[in-house]
Amino acid sequence: MEVNPPKQEHLLALKVMRLTKPTLFTNIPVTCEEKDLPGDLFNQLMKDDPSTVNGAEILMLGEMLTLPQNFGNIFLGETFSSYISVHNDSNQVVKDILVKADLQTSSQRLNLSASNAAVAELKPDCCIDDVIHHEVKEIGTHILVCAVSYTTQGGEKMYFRKFFKFQVLKPLDVKTKFYNAETDEVFLEAQIQNITTSPMFMEKVSLEPSIMYNVTELNSVTQAGECISTFGSRGYLQPMDTRQYLYCLKPKKEFAEKAGIIKGVTVIGKLDIVWKTNLGERGRLQTSQLQRMAPGYGDVRLSLEAIPDTVNLEEPFHITCKITNCSSERMMDLVLEMCNTNSIHWCGISGRQLGKLHPSSSLCLALTLLSSVQGLQSVSGLRLTDTFLKRTYEYDDIAQVCVVSAAVEVEA
Repeated sequence: MEVNPPKQEHLLALKVMRLTKPTLFTNIPVTCEEKDLPGDLFNQLMKDDPSTVNGAEILMLGEMLTLPQNFGNIFLGETFSSYISVHNDSNQVVKDILVKADLQTSSQRLNLSASNAAVAELKPDCCIDDVIHHEVKEIGTHILVCAVSYTTQGGEKMYFRKFFKFQVLKPLDVKTKFYNAETDEVFLEAQIQNITTSPMFMEKVSLEPSIMYNVTELNSVTQAGECISTFGSRGYLQPMDTRQYLYCLKPKKEFAEKAGIIKGVTVIGKLDIVWKTNLGERGRLQTSQLQRMAPGYGDVRLSLEAIPDTVNLEEPFHITCKITNCSSERMMDLVLEMCNTNSIHWCGISGRQLGKLHPSSSLCLALTLLSSVQGLQSVSGLRLTDTFLKRTYEYDDIAQVCVVSAAVEVEA
């Protein structure tokens, strides 16, 4: 009967450990009154517990740090750190030791070794240590492949590998919404949810705009000359909590006219999110380029350049309208008509000629109107007619104004 020879054991031992910070331990007190059945048993156990504070055993004061008991979770955007040690367990000198660490993802294979040079020799009970770092940029399955090759005293070349598999999870859920204003401004609402099991300190959430836009963050208010965050003085985001960030993007002057009539998809920019967890571990995510569908304005676009927020009842007020010929080829000959509504009345001549408007050009109009009804009223009733094509464009609900009664002075 043929017997297979025993597999030769390797002279070197490989150990791989993930480097991570400890976690805070919070003791949960269990107590009862002295007249209850356990008596003073629970109180005595808490006094003997090393995680409690003397004199405050029944309070949940976490002063203990616990070392990691398992591999733990790794989230996208964090830095994966690992300690690799190769130890000579034999009683002979090993030569030409080469340690290689690769990280295999679903799309690529990365070399994480600090050095690719071989160590000339390794004496008994000595070791080769290496620390690797990698910023995780993909979710899903990752495999850390550690390979060791060496030469024995007898000149035999040896080689072995070990595989360490782990999952990279998604830390944040990011949803975006776009709101297109009539003034070419774009408002971006970003909803960011913490889908991990621990609180996060949101260090920075900013929007890097595309080359066509300037951005203004609307996540703070100014009080007494000091800028205060709308989320309060502490930027912590608890597990499964969602926070909404708002940004206003305005086209740069050189792109203002083009941005108003762009059709199709427009690139807005990308979000840059930086956070910290537990004992200061830092994570960072950048979204891909955010895109929105630019609104179509047809042949003629009417927008408001200036309008008051509040007006007095039955007193004239002024607005400024901008009319743009969105066609790139056809000239228009426009006529302006103003139709009164139940609350808004136009002051001026209806049916007046505005003249010829060249392709991709604009003109501004100063108009006067008054309101006969208090409250929030809608500005409606403008009509533009192109005499060339005999086509009429109707504009209602252009904007809203708050109509209040005139202030009455009260004598002291």
